[in-house]
Amino acid sequence: MDYNKAFGELSINARVEDLGRQCALVSSGDLKRAEAILTTQAHTLDAIFHNLARRAQGAENLNQLDANLRLALKAQAQCRATLEALAAIKNPQPVAFVRQANIAHGPQQVNNGAAADVSRAEHSKNQPNKLMASHHGVRPDFAAAKASSGVDSTMEAMEAINRTEDGSR
Repeated sequence: MDYNKAFGELSINARVEDLGRQCALVSSGDLKRAEAILTTQAHTLDAIFHNLARRAQGAENLNQLDANLRLALKAQAQCRATLEALAAIKNPQPVAFVRQANIAHGPQQVNNGAAADVSRAEHSKNQPNKLMASHHGVRPDFAAAKASSGVDSTMEAMEAINRTEDGSR
């Protein structure tokens, strides 16, 4: 309400009704008011830029020159950003759904996309292993201690006298 005093006294209820109407228009896709606001803001920021640039030109010391030019360039950047937002509203970018392909260093390629419609498993020549059929679904305990086998039984651990004389080997 304080910002709108220059336009006269406004009723808070009238303001809320107007904002509700504007929100409904935006929801239905009518962006004319938003475009008008952005255009007004861009013109205002452009005027601020010119005003501050003129002040910098007439500055008598370096601090005034620096402060005015910094603020002028910030206003100019904001004006550009506002115009870009307006252009994005008026001319939205087309949406493209692109399948991503990651190319690794070398001959490897990783495709991040939908899998092929046909499963290659149907055409596999490798059949599942039938070893579990003989155990009737009971899995063997691979962690259990194993009995010694008779394979290579002549092989024994080396004793101290059979070791090499060179300790670094």
